[in-house]
Amino acid sequence: MIDGIILAAGYSSRFTQNKMCALYLNKPLILHTIENMHSVCEKIYLVTGHYHQEIVEIVKGIKDVEVVYNENYDQGMFSSVLTGVSRVSHDFFIIPGDYPLVKKTVYQEILKGVSELRVPSYKGRLGHPLFMKKTLINNLLKTEATNLKEFRNFYPYQIIEVSDESILLDIDTIDDLLSLEGKE
Repeated sequence: MIDGIILAAGYSSRFTQNKMCALYLNKPLILHTIENMHSVCEKIYLVTGHYHQEIVEIVKGIKDVEVVYNENYDQGMFSSVLTGVSRVSHDFFIIPGDYPLVKKTVYQEILKGVSELRVPSYKGRLGHPLFMKKTLINNLLKTEATNLKEFRNFYPYQIIEVSDESILLDIDTIDDLLSLEGKE
C-alpha cells in the first residue's frame, strides 16, 4: 500500500488568487494532481492552510482523500510536509499541489527504485514527487532539518531518471498555467 501527501496550504502569492482552484482543462488544478496521484496511492492526505475552506469544497466527496488542515501553514511548506507525514503509515509520495501533469507512469517508474528515498530527474534536473519508505517517517518527524531538501540530503537518495518533464512543471504564476497548454 502506498500513501500520498499533497501540499496545498500556501498563499499563492505570486498567482494573486488561490491557484489550487484555478481552472486547467475545465477543472481545478488541484484535481489534476489528486487524480494522477490516485492512480498509484490508495490514500491521499491533502494538506491545506490559507485557502482551506475553498479546497475542502472542491474535493468533498472524493474517495480516499483526507483533507488535513495545517495550523502552522504560515511557517512554510515544511510545516505542511510534517503535518502530512504525521498521518501516513505506509510508504508514501509527497508532491506540491501545483504539479498537475505528473502522470501515473512517473509514479510507477519511481516505485521501481530500491532506495528508502527516491527523487525523479528529467535531463539531470531533480523534481517532484519525492518517494519515501515508511522507515523514514519517525526520522522525518524528529528531524532538525528546516526543509525537505535538507532532510533529503541527510540520506543516500536514489535518483530515478524519467522521460517526462512534468516533474519540473509547477505553477507559480498565471503565465505558468497558460504555458501548460498543449503539454498535457
